Amino acid sequence: MNFWRALAGLLLLSCLAGCAMPRVDPATLPIAAPPASQGPTLQSHASSQTVELLYVTDRTPVNAAQSRLGYGADRASFLSFGTVTITQTRKSPSGRDRFRVGAISETGRFPATPYGVEATANGIRRTPSALMAHEQAATSLQTEVARRLATADRKEVVVFIHGYGNSFGDAALATGEICRSLQNQFVCVVLTWPAGGSGGLFFGYNIDRESSEFSVADLKKAIRIIAETHGVERLHLMAHSRGTDVLASVVQQLGIEAYVSRSSMWQRYKIANVVFFAPDIDLDVASSKLFAWVSDPDLPFGSKSSPSMVTSQGPLHLTVYSSPGDRALGASTLLFGSALRLGQLAIDRLPKDRTEAASRWAGSQMTGLVEFIEFSGSGFIGHSYFLSDPAVKADFVALIRDGVKAGDPRRQLVENKRPFWRLSTGP
Repeated sequence: MNFWRALAGLLLLSCLAGCAMPRVDPATLPIAAPPASQGPTLQSHASSQTVELLYVTDRTPVNAAQSRLGYGADRASFLSFGTVTITQTRKSPSGRDRFRVGAISETGRFPATPYGVEATANGIRRTPSALMAHEQAATSLQTEVARRLATADRKEVVVFIHGYGNSFGDAALATGEICRSLQNQFVCVVLTWPAGGSGGLFFGYNIDRESSEFSVADLKKAIRIIAETHGVERLHLMAHSRGTDVLASVVQQLGIEAYVSRSSMWQRYKIANVVFFAPDIDLDVASSKLFAWVSDPDLPFGSKSSPSMVTSQGPLHLTVYSSPGDRALGASTLLFGSALRLGQLAIDRLPKDRTEAASRWAGSQMTGLVEFIEFSGSGFIGHSYFLSDPAVKADFVALIRDGVKAGDPRRQLVENKRPFWRLSTGP
């Protein structure tokens, strides 16, 4: 029985990589009317044939075709950033647009980690050379963000983190498609970690799993620097599959950083939305990471702890898109003994103790912080619906671009029992 379960897991695991980033045509999305407070709908740039994305990566640089710059699946000890161009190719026989990764231009690099230190009369200090190199790289990265903000309709940044088995090109194409779905109104950033190596189905997943953990510190540093760029009004963080575990760890650490500085992730980092698509993370692990600061009253609040204090999160909102029929996530359950992957969550599958825990927030300022949206679309694997299904795409566009909340008729959501909703895919 264990053998057959493992074999089934391996077969489904291949779909996490093979089906993660389909080459699909961006669906024509409805232009949802914005809330009255936001004024008229901004002009669409959806017809643009070329998209320039800002990338940040700790993949190792490689020489691609014709000696052009590329990035592989190996881990680098430094963080690189620059511009990757997504261009339209000829239409396919079906008449759909197709896109490819064009030129990749590296702008800068941070120092190799760990940064150098030295002993001084006042104790251990980072070396002046490491500090100078870091400050130059951080300034250069913020300059790139500011340059894009200057020409963007919205002074907001959308960041995407990909999942298991994805190459640099896969990650860039997925981010480009998200950006086009959002009418190219935002500054779009792809954070890409060393995934997609040659370790095979099982060992490849384990390698990617550890590479994702390796990248948390780098990507947290990048997000912090981007958020602190002058002119950024809002930051929207999005992740798919294995990338949601990376993002959950980043949010955990940024949440603690904000709390100990007597602030919140919204106040300090302008994070307005955190969106998980088909999250490949254990439900208990996700809860532990995302709400670590809530359940640690001994955590310093400034210079000392304040056990009763829970800071207001402002407009910060977590949205989880899940599908009980996501067969690819079944591989993680089979192979790692997970009780339930967050990406397969539904209202009738939530453990009783989790329901009781959520009810303790009723009437508090934390109410409404999280929404779970169940998708039950068709498809054998059902893991990459965030790019392939028009209803899902229209919903996250309404959330990110138009600021429409769950329960508003402009989003096709049916309430199960808050915070659980079901995405209506029918007429």
